[in-house]
Amino acid sequence: MKRKLRINGHSHLLPYPEEIPDFMQEKGIFWVDKDRKFMLQKDWSRPVTDSSFFLHEKLEWMDRYNIDHAVVLNLSQLYGNGLRVEEMKQALRFQNDFNARMQHENPSKFTCGFVVHPGFVRSACWEIERCVETHGMQLLCLPTHYMDTIGTWRCIFDEENEPIFELANKYNLAVEIHPYDGEKFIKLENTSWRFHLIWMLAQCADAYHFLTLNGYQEKYPNMRTCFAHGGQLAQINLGRRIQGFDGRPDLFEGKHHPRKAVGHKNIFFDTLVHDTGGLELLIKNQGSKQVIMGLDDPYPLGEMESSKQSSYPGKILDLAMKRKIINQTEYNAIWEDNVLQWLCGDDETAKQKLINRILS
Repeated sequence: MKRKLRINGHSHLLPYPEEIPDFMQEKGIFWVDKDRKFMLQKDWSRPVTDSSFFLHEKLEWMDRYNIDHAVVLNLSQLYGNGLRVEEMKQALRFQNDFNARMQHENPSKFTCGFVVHPGFVRSACWEIERCVETHGMQLLCLPTHYMDTIGTWRCIFDEENEPIFELANKYNLAVEIHPYDGEKFIKLENTSWRFHLIWMLAQCADAYHFLTLNGYQEKYPNMRTCFAHGGQLAQINLGRRIQGFDGRPDLFEGKHHPRKAVGHKNIFFDTLVHDTGGLELLIKNQGSKQVIMGLDDPYPLGEMESSKQSSYPGKILDLAMKRKIINQTEYNAIWEDNVLQWLCGDDETAKQKLINRILS
């Protein structure tokens, strides 16, 4: 019997300081200090909380926890919101070329995503074509919300972005939806980490709301969307959305009923909900086949080794097994089969190619 793979569907990688071009720091866009202690932007800094933010340390960390392969998303700081057009294009291109290089140089270890800015749809489509055709990348990373050209904040599943989803459908892409930048458009003081602990989950729920109302999971059958952090507030919010749709049909003319999307084969969620109660609700709502392993390493809100929480990568799934929330088959599928299904869809050749890449 072949060994089951352990694939982490939600990971991040920082470039080493010397890999980041000078213009990124000169323009205050993003950089890492030479001691690798902080990631920085103009008027913003955040500690580098674990050495596995960087390539060689990441590979050692994966080895230590028997993680065969990681899906590397873009860095949330590089969505490009509020940047001038040329700076935004350069910053995103740097991120995409860096991720492409990581995948090409470490094919057995990483599948890497690329990012576009939906405020500039034509440029976004060109960048999708470049990343797929030139770099062979298969994962499109999108923010839940973005700033358009006149400074208005919009949800990613705005109908203006349909050309992006048409291309994702054409290229059979996996799509990752990740929240960030809430403090730029939610008028609250940025205190007690509220944007990471509460509002990010609300941003995911908002994006899920519009994906499903627009019926994009049916309209673009070759595009498979995964929501970060278990789309956690979207799970507890289902009943309210259904009642709202039924109670005020005048507000939803031409829209799709929320029920139609529940458990849909093209909508995935990662396991990063931090407790088995949250995971159980996610699985009850959506079915275990729509759940993929997501560690969000090496961020402190990821599933990292922590003595305070007696935690380690993969703990929530081990606990779910112990508490009989899932069985061994479902456990294995969340670590491997479901991630492959999200990344490749029904393309069995692509799945086998990826498995071969990992095992090589």
